[in-house]
Amino acid sequence: MDLAGLIASYGYAAVFLGALLEGETVLALAGFAAHRGYLALDWVIATAIAGGVIGDHLAFAAGRRWGARLLARWPTLAAAAGAAAARLERHATWFILANRFMYGLRVAGPIAVGMSALPWRRFLALNLAGAVIWAVAIALIGYGFGEVLGRVLDDLRRAEAWVFGFGLAVVLAVLAVRLLRQRRR
Repeated sequence: MDLAGLIASYGYAAVFLGALLEGETVLALAGFAAHRGYLALDWVIATAIAGGVIGDHLAFAAGRRWGARLLARWPTLAAAAGAAAARLERHATWFILANRFMYGLRVAGPIAVGMSALPWRRFLALNLAGAVIWAVAIALIGYGFGEVLGRVLDDLRRAEAWVFGFGLAVVLAVLAVRLLRQRRR
């Protein structure tokens, strides 16, 4: 099976699993694959939204049920959850909406929210809105990268004869200078 076949067969599953965790790279690559025609952009976005919401709700539920134990077991998670809790206390709505864009807080953020007194329904609504913003933005970045890369490659194809000719002229000039120097010696 070639790369296109692998992407077509497993691309959406990879987007879902990537979005369950910290899936910016997977989502951007899926956006690029959508630009190339291997995946459908709307399905990439929908899959990322589903994976992101489910992943964050699993972390929220883990924080609600086992938060203190999780933080005691993993000190680095505890430090990140402490930073998340401080932001959550000051700006709960904005924090939940933007959590996906905050490096190092993607998992700790929902755990901290789960440990707080924030109602589940409010988290659901804000998390869903944040997932939509995140999935659309990152998938479109990947798609846009494909567009830019395609234009650059098209420009290179149009200019490749000129670039090749210029390179050949430079090589011939360097060889001619060396030959003249050798003859003078």
